[in-house]
Amino acid sequence: MIKLTNRQARQFLLLKHGLLDEYKFIGKQGILDFVRQAGCIQYDPIDVCGKNSELVLQSRIKGFTKEMLHDLLYKDRSLVDYPDKNLAIIPIEDWPYFERYRRAARQHAEHYPEMQALTEQVRAHIHKQGPISSDDIKLDANFSWRSAIHWSGGNNTSRSVLEQMYSTGELIIHYKKGTRKYYDIAGKYIQASLLNTPEPLPSELEHLKWRVLRRIGAIGLLWNRASDAWLNIWGLKSDERNEVFRQLLNEAKIFAVAVEQMKDTLYCCMEDLLLIEAVLKNPELKPRCELIAPLDNLIWDRKLINELFCFDYTWEIYTPVIKRKFGYYVLPLLYGENFIGRVEAIAERKTRKLAVKNIWYENGVKPTKKLQTALDECLEKFAIFNGCETISIVESN
Repeated sequence: MIKLTNRQARQFLLLKHGLLDEYKFIGKQGILDFVRQAGCIQYDPIDVCGKNSELVLQSRIKGFTKEMLHDLLYKDRSLVDYPDKNLAIIPIEDWPYFERYRRAARQHAEHYPEMQALTEQVRAHIHKQGPISSDDIKLDANFSWRSAIHWSGGNNTSRSVLEQMYSTGELIIHYKKGTRKYYDIAGKYIQASLLNTPEPLPSELEHLKWRVLRRIGAIGLLWNRASDAWLNIWGLKSDERNEVFRQLLNEAKIFAVAVEQMKDTLYCCMEDLLLIEAVLKNPELKPRCELIAPLDNLIWDRKLINELFCFDYTWEIYTPVIKRKFGYYVLPLLYGENFIGRVEAIAERKTRKLAVKNIWYENGVKPTKKLQTALDECLEKFAIFNGCETISIVESN
């Protein structure tokens, strides 16, 4: 077992994520490198000051633009929209590992023979017209449908059928326009060697090991306990999780980490041992100031972040207004090795203005001249990322 101080654990996490010291991820290749390291980044369609996946990347990728991510998804096809930790973006090479979910969707559809005729209509429409959204084709059906895989079918038959065909892997998202998804035949864009590859890990246990190892790598340090970090891993209950951790330890794919004043043991991927060893030498690291996405990989386990960083963050977007402590869409503010506050910013795209409505500093944080300079640079970069030309800032709280 490796022992870390609290500060060393924080440094390791931030260095792994490319959020401390010099940028380690640069440009389009940096996006690809980070998503491959993380396994997936979560997608959320809400766009107050950038969508979640874009916010994850803008804090890590030097020179990031939204067009870079769009190109990797819909031109280069190196990345693909696919459910992982809920709605997500994954590397295209990981496509075969999710075949069991597509197979489950196909089996589910067998209970709805009426679906077959509707899918035939969709296929014919796409072959004739090209990529479509649910608004482009009107399907009527007299049966109740609910997707067993990723979305509720709801009352919109066209959307339900498209989402079902997406769940089976027959369709992929060709592109998005705002919150609307346009679908096309997957085989046009995913090479046959990936599209038709048999599931690499047919054993349920081996599949769970792959997914757990991937989630540990997505964060950097994680414990063997209930966590939002395990969301959407089917069949991963406590007994299964314990066995997965036991085997990963025995196979030397992970190792245990003890952090001072933490009761729970944390675990780290063996591939990160060199970075842990570098942190143990207590290097001098250059601080950066970054705004962090609400569903950022680093903060998937909010309880872990609270223990390591003493930062209690709740994304209040679904919290009733009367119960909110801060605001609808508030981003954690990272400076150096600490979360120092939260920022509520809105990109007013008509006027091309970034409106910083509130800045709440954590108790004990003093807005020094050095911090203010770093924050100004952070907000300038954030404004450019959002296509804004001016910034308005209210008084800090």
